[in-house]
Amino acid sequence: MATEIDYYELLEVERGADEATLKSAYRRMAMKWHPDKNPGDAAAEQKFKAINEAYDVLKDPQKRAAYDRFGHAAFRQGGGGGGAQDFGGFADIFESVFGEFMGGGGRGRRGGPTRGSDLRYDLEMTLEEAFHGRQATLTVEVAATCEPCAGSGAKPGTSARTCTTCGGNGRVGMRQGLFMVERTCPACHGQGQIIADPCDTCRGAGRVDKQKTINVNVPRGVDDGTRIRVAGEGEAGSRGGPPGDLYIFVHLKPHPIFKRDGTTLFSVAPLSITTAALGGEITVPGLDKQETLIKIPAGTQGGKQFRVRGRGMPSLNGGGAGDLVIEVEVETPVRLTARQRELLEEFRTIETSEGGRNTPKSQGFFDKLKGVWSELTE
Repeated sequence: MATEIDYYELLEVERGADEATLKSAYRRMAMKWHPDKNPGDAAAEQKFKAINEAYDVLKDPQKRAAYDRFGHAAFRQGGGGGGAQDFGGFADIFESVFGEFMGGGGRGRRGGPTRGSDLRYDLEMTLEEAFHGRQATLTVEVAATCEPCAGSGAKPGTSARTCTTCGGNGRVGMRQGLFMVERTCPACHGQGQIIADPCDTCRGAGRVDKQKTINVNVPRGVDDGTRIRVAGEGEAGSRGGPPGDLYIFVHLKPHPIFKRDGTTLFSVAPLSITTAALGGEITVPGLDKQETLIKIPAGTQGGKQFRVRGRGMPSLNGGGAGDLVIEVEVETPVRLTARQRELLEEFRTIETSEGGRNTPKSQGFFDKLKGVWSELTE
């Protein structure tokens, strides 16, 4: 009796692997053991078939659940009793008997064209690129339509024929007591058609793995997490079915100067102590490559914000732009010259003599502190 290799071991994944991990592992293993890459190697061809069988089971939630519980026995044909007929695997029986009662009605016919899978692409962008928009060139690995057979899976010049076992339905029924049990057709494996002479390039799959280059126009104003749908650029459908879509998820890199909240841009600008006290002007560059002149009134405190209308991020839907908010941070001077220290000492003397008239917040704080201290010492 042939040894049955664990499906998870075949695909080299953990038992708890998610759908994306399974798909990635299947592609890697299938490419490694594909007969075209191992010509004349019978062992490689058997390995390739086993990998396809493993993925066919594990990608289906119901089949995978049955396999996790019963192992290969869940799909072993024949009941073992006298006169028992081939009713297929546990997952097919369970689905056929209970599918109607759970509102699913079974998976139905699997034959004929089916839509290709959607793909995801994670695109990193700078805040400047999000502000101006960009043309992105993406390279994605997809299951594309096999060109020699045009996706039919049949060798050029030939065509698939309708399965005589199921009449093209992809499933066959068998009465079992009071129940009519339906299962996948064992002859065509649910496809409804038989390819007698498969295409040499795709081995009857109708699709081949290939890298595809896609040019995408990323609009102005995209934010972190924005999803862009590119119709028809996903995986090719099987048996001539329509392709899936490509979904691009935008991830913005942190910016050294600006932070974003929706369409509002925030930045912190240092302000010298003299400009804060006497007033003046500062110039702040924007993402639109234009300089913004901000007038600082005398006596400006650290943390004060200045809002510049319409200089923030553009709206993704084309509805104008947000605001630019500049928060000033008063900077204490360092490495003073002798003259600067002399002037500041003189300023401190005057400030002290005037009883904190120029620094009302500081004076108010210490007055409150004196009151609290007096209450504690009484």
